[in-house]
Amino acid sequence: MSVAVLRQGGDWMLVWKQRRFHVDGGALVAAVTLLLLGLVMVASASLHLGEKLADDAFYYPKHQLAHILMGLAFAVAAATVPLEFWERKGQTLFLFGLLLLLLVLTPGLGREVNGSYRWLVIGGVRIQVSEMVKLISVLFMAGYMERRMKTVRSSVWGMVRPMGVLGVACVLLLAEPDFGSSVVIMSVALGMMFLGGAQLWQFAVLLSLVGLAGVTLIYVSPYRMVRVMSFLDPWADPLNTGFQLTQALIAFGRGNWFGVGLGSGVQKLFYLPEAHTDFLFSVIGEELGMAGAVTIIGLFAFFLWRAFMIGRAAEAVGKRFAAYLAYGIGLWFGIQSFINMGVNMGVLPTKGLTLPLMSYGGGSIIVMCVAVAILLRVNHEVVEAKGLSIKGKTVWQRV
Repeated sequence: MSVAVLRQGGDWMLVWKQRRFHVDGGALVAAVTLLLLGLVMVASASLHLGEKLADDAFYYPKHQLAHILMGLAFAVAAATVPLEFWERKGQTLFLFGLLLLLLVLTPGLGREVNGSYRWLVIGGVRIQVSEMVKLISVLFMAGYMERRMKTVRSSVWGMVRPMGVLGVACVLLLAEPDFGSSVVIMSVALGMMFLGGAQLWQFAVLLSLVGLAGVTLIYVSPYRMVRVMSFLDPWADPLNTGFQLTQALIAFGRGNWFGVGLGSGVQKLFYLPEAHTDFLFSVIGEELGMAGAVTIIGLFAFFLWRAFMIGRAAEAVGKRFAAYLAYGIGLWFGIQSFINMGVNMGVLPTKGLTLPLMSYGGGSIIVMCVAVAILLRVNHEVVEAKGLSIKGKTVWQRV
């Protein structure tokens, strides 16, 4: 039995047991690099926390490594699933996602952390349901765009209908509460319809309505309003409402160009809340400096570019579902990483969103690894549709 990596031009391909799988090397390398850098930075940000809470300095790094290995196992399985399956089951999966959101709000089933009910424990792993719903929403929207393309391009109703359906999921997310995930889901859906050719004026009207709904939700919710006010002037109350943002800004200020050195940051030492999850990018800014932060931004930008190139290639061979699936995954990763980094740098109000593929969290890592695998599956089926042969130069082979 042998495993080989073959290359023809820019096409990379895995061959195992006489089966072939075409891999987009750029997307894969970017994703794996983010995973590994995330593991290193989670370790740096959490050694003191593990020592205090679990008498084991490597508690969080070991669990994060386990999450990554589980994510890779699920990713390999997802990569073998034909896209036709996801297209056929998209609506059923969306109903399943709604069921999960209902379960997480059910007393005794949902796990409460920091006042929010966002988690279910499945197989010993704490799963943040909103991460699964994001992926399911992308699958649902890709299927909708395939079925209703003409309606989306010609009618307001074609745009309103899916937003109303996704709105049901967002209402359940807001009940947790999870405003950030609702923003990501709606933004990705709008982006997918825009890329699908929705008329500009209709898109602008719908975008305005969604924005107005978001502003209203902020206005009627005291804790969201406090976050906005602390965002506008975090130094007005630096020890209370503005604490997270001021500590994050201090971290970036200490980092300067090249950082204070890996492991040498001090803001993570019980100054910066959630340093290994939501505010991991601030730790990167302090310890690796502007150079490290720009590298992370570049990796996410490169991944987004590869996702869009895969989507464009899928459109070129007539695979519209695959194309919008690639666009949706790219938008999801791009929007969520932008929001997380924007919050860390004080560009956006505080949101409870992880940095994709990097922040600590079992459910988040697993779901995002699966999303990357589905993107690679899109690339595989596009290359197969183009009819590329497997003949080429053997770059690496192992028996």
